[in-house]
Amino acid sequence: MAFYADLHIHSKYSRATSKNCDLEHLAIWARKKGISLVGTGDFTHPAWNAELKDKLVPAEPGLFRLRPDLERAVERALPPACRSSQTTTRFMLSVEISTIYKKGDKTRKIHHLIYSPDFEAVDRLIHSLSKIGNLKSDGRPILGLDSRHLLEITLESGPGSYLVPAHIWTPWFAALGSKSGFDAIDACYGDLAPHIFAVETGLSSDPPMNWRVSSLDRFRLVSNSDAHSPEKLGREVCVFDTELDYFALRHALETGHGYGGTLEFFPEEGKYHLDGHRSCDIRFSPAETRQHGGRCPVCGKPLTVGVMHRVEDLADRQTEEDPPPTAGPSRSLVPLPEMLSEIYRVGPKSKKISHHYENLLGRLGPELQLLTTLPLEDIRRASPALVPEAVSRLRKQEVIRAAGYDGVYGTIRLFHDAELRRHDGGASLFGEAPPSPPAPSAVAEQAVIYRTVPQQPRHTVPVEASATSPTEAASDSLAGLDADQRRAAEITRGPLLIVAGPGSGKTRTLAHRLVHLITEQAVPPAECLALTFTRRAADELRARLRSLLPDGWRALTVGTFHALALSILQANWNAAGLQRGFRLASDAERLRLLGDALGVSAKKARSQLSAISHAKRTRTTPTDGKLGAAYAAYQHQLDTHNLLDFDDLVIRAADALASAPALQAAYRQRYRWVSIDEYQDVDEQQVRLLKHLVPADGNICAIGDPDQAIYGFRGADVRFFSEFQRDFPAAQVVRLSRNYRSDRNIVRLSSQLMATSSTRAVLEDAPSLITIHEAPTEKAEAEFIVQTLERSLGGHSFFSIDSGRSADAEGQDLAFSDFAVLYRTESQAAVLIEALQRSGMPFQQRSHDRLLDHPGVAGLTEAMRAQAGSLQ
Repeated sequence: MAFYADLHIHSKYSRATSKNCDLEHLAIWARKKGISLVGTGDFTHPAWNAELKDKLVPAEPGLFRLRPDLERAVERALPPACRSSQTTTRFMLSVEISTIYKKGDKTRKIHHLIYSPDFEAVDRLIHSLSKIGNLKSDGRPILGLDSRHLLEITLESGPGSYLVPAHIWTPWFAALGSKSGFDAIDACYGDLAPHIFAVETGLSSDPPMNWRVSSLDRFRLVSNSDAHSPEKLGREVCVFDTELDYFALRHALETGHGYGGTLEFFPEEGKYHLDGHRSCDIRFSPAETRQHGGRCPVCGKPLTVGVMHRVEDLADRQTEEDPPPTAGPSRSLVPLPEMLSEIYRVGPKSKKISHHYENLLGRLGPELQLLTTLPLEDIRRASPALVPEAVSRLRKQEVIRAAGYDGVYGTIRLFHDAELRRHDGGASLFGEAPPSPPAPSAVAEQAVIYRTVPQQPRHTVPVEASATSPTEAASDSLAGLDADQRRAAEITRGPLLIVAGPGSGKTRTLAHRLVHLITEQAVPPAECLALTFTRRAADELRARLRSLLPDGWRALTVGTFHALALSILQANWNAAGLQRGFRLASDAERLRLLGDALGVSAKKARSQLSAISHAKRTRTTPTDGKLGAAYAAYQHQLDTHNLLDFDDLVIRAADALASAPALQAAYRQRYRWVSIDEYQDVDEQQVRLLKHLVPADGNICAIGDPDQAIYGFRGADVRFFSEFQRDFPAAQVVRLSRNYRSDRNIVRLSSQLMATSSTRAVLEDAPSLITIHEAPTEKAEAEFIVQTLERSLGGHSFFSIDSGRSADAEGQDLAFSDFAVLYRTESQAAVLIEALQRSGMPFQQRSHDRLLDHPGVAGLTEAMRAQAGSLQ
């Protein structure tokens, strides 16, 4: 029987994974995708191992299925057409192991996939690996272990266990990676290399690229999703035509009989396809990298060499046209949610896309079959015209490619913008012949510098590659911005946090970004809302916009939080529970009302009003004591006179949106692009209002400097700045660190004295052999040590690289064995051990018991003391 298998996934116990990565959700999404066999992932993690043993029962030889009660629950959760489309999901015991070690005077960082047919073999493997490193900290454990020795332990765990090198071309963590790998699989695994019969090509390469390297001819080329959330299952899969049987599948990989090849990402979509430096917006073809001596033309640091470049370095064949005898067929796909996202111009995780996706699956069945084999006529009957046209183009491999680089995903598109605009305007997509998509070559070789938005989510509108220099490619709306300001202004979709240091041009960046949205991205000015904290700041922003956008600035809404709240309440007084004709109380009225109610002086009333204001802003309404009585009396006076005070505005506006979903939807539709200046000074109620105005994946841009928070006395809390990414999980972050207000020497000196988060970056270009760091707590000190180790290693995991926590350690080639952490007393060890375990780093604690605690030494000491006493 022919079936799809995705054998590289992660559980909820791995870093940077979805909390829904449990067996039930994996089974549901496997059925939605049309995948029959899924790897369990992470079987070395104690909690996940226990869950696997509890929820899985044996099925065919070497495979498992969910308990019957769980299978029934999965069946109920499926779209109708997916319920009888295939057998229930089977699971295969799998884990990914990371090894970091020194070999041949070079640090190696290699990831491996291990498969076992039963829990007995798994337990033997765990027993051996637990002696080497910590298996509890991460579903993908990190071990200071030679790859050859890991393979040996795998083979010794049981006769059916086998190892597959994972995503072999990834620069940072792979057997053939440019940063820390080898030049051949045999060099990685030594004398045990003959036991390797398959390699995983990864998201950034496809089989034809691998055919150029003859040393890979003897391996079966496999592809898997490496999914960190259930919905990412199936973005790459293997095709088998065997029985559902662990040993039959292994035999197919060993011999090729029954192995049907792969369904793949387009390799350009992988985030390490081309070379580049995401922090400088540089994306290069291999030829351009060589022209620049392998260094970034912006910062001078080494470029991250991508998969295409690495393949060319190791290739001993000129073309991809002649596949080796071991090669299986392959085809590239675009996931259906991304296809729908392009068509409907909203994020692939939006409710709209989810609705259309579930509707299509409910009518037509699993995604992979829809994309590959389902008749187009069936798709036309069940979906709008653009969907079958997109599927048709995909099957012909007619796509528009913008390649990924240095951790930034590429984009694959099926339509030109002009086609979608014609369709949006009501014109027939096929009224005239659309421009032909470019040939599917990986990169235009004549281009010099490719500028893209770093860390841009794949659902956002991409900045397409240009053959001109950055200056020539700049639009008038962004003229005069520096590289960091431009990077911020060019991110126009989804949440964005701009961390702006002192004197870095916050208001300038915000104004130019708004103009760019309107003039270059065709955003209607009336859909833009810009919020500030004072009328003076709002006037300054309006003045900038007036000079930059003389014909359209009046259509923008620019004002303070309180002005916005007042306008919401005035237009929707009934929904807000107010009486018609309410008005805002002046400061004098507030003092008089409270003074009259309590019979106190203006001075005493002013003090009470300050406390009442703070209580309102923090939603800590006092109920007893003098303040409670004053609060109740004051509020009664406001209600009696149909008044609101300054603090009520934002609170009541947020309450109105919260209690009226239709009203909330209307304002979200009205203000689809929201920008906030000085975000470090927001308070709880202003954040609450924003959350009602903007959905979690909406177009919100917040800019500010957490080190310049000044309104804590009136309820503002800088923690909301640091929690922006929690409130808007898809947020990108851009930092503005160049200070235009002060001389560089002044900035460096003040940075040394203040050590603020926004100015610390100024010092990073002047490394020192000694760093003095003052930590507020012992836990903070331990975390600093872990981060220092990560930076020095150049990152020990994908999370530390992709999150920006670590970058390439230029000029260093260090492994864990090159580091020692010294402490003065044994009592300091516990917090360090906890931090290292949490990071997943392997370590050994070298300590000793006190000499006097040993019985023999204690006895000898007593004898000596007795002898000394007798001599006196």
